[in-house]
Amino acid sequence: MERFLGPYSPHLYAILRIVAGLMFAMHGTQKLFGWPGDGSTVELASLMGLAGIIELVAGLMIAFGLLTGWAAFIASGEMAVAFFMAHFPEHWNPLINKGELALLYCFLFLYMASRGAGIWSIDAAMGRGGRADKRTASYT
Repeated sequence: MERFLGPYSPHLYAILRIVAGLMFAMHGTQKLFGWPGDGSTVELASLMGLAGIIELVAGLMIAFGLLTGWAAFIASGEMAVAFFMAHFPEHWNPLINKGELALLYCFLFLYMASRGAGIWSIDAAMGRGGRADKRTASYT
């Protein structure tokens, strides 16, 4: 599979970054604006309100590739806190405590924080797209 998909690795990572960032931002819009959903919102000056702000702002920054490493690191931390505060007390197993998504976002964003924005990003356009992919790096 690496022969077939390997050459597209930077493009697939960019798509992953964009989709994950937009999905994360939608969790923020759901908390702050009630969309998508039933229209109910959270109190802005609360822990859930802070989570909504982080999700909206960091999600958009990740999707657009703007300071992606920092945004993803903060988003990863928020998801770790969400998992341990809201889900873990119910049960240790993420499949039982409904913390699977928080845990996946936590580790996905931690990986993005270590890798950077990659191609198709504002960071790359400004010359700070993250570490070079080993397949495309020049060792001259």
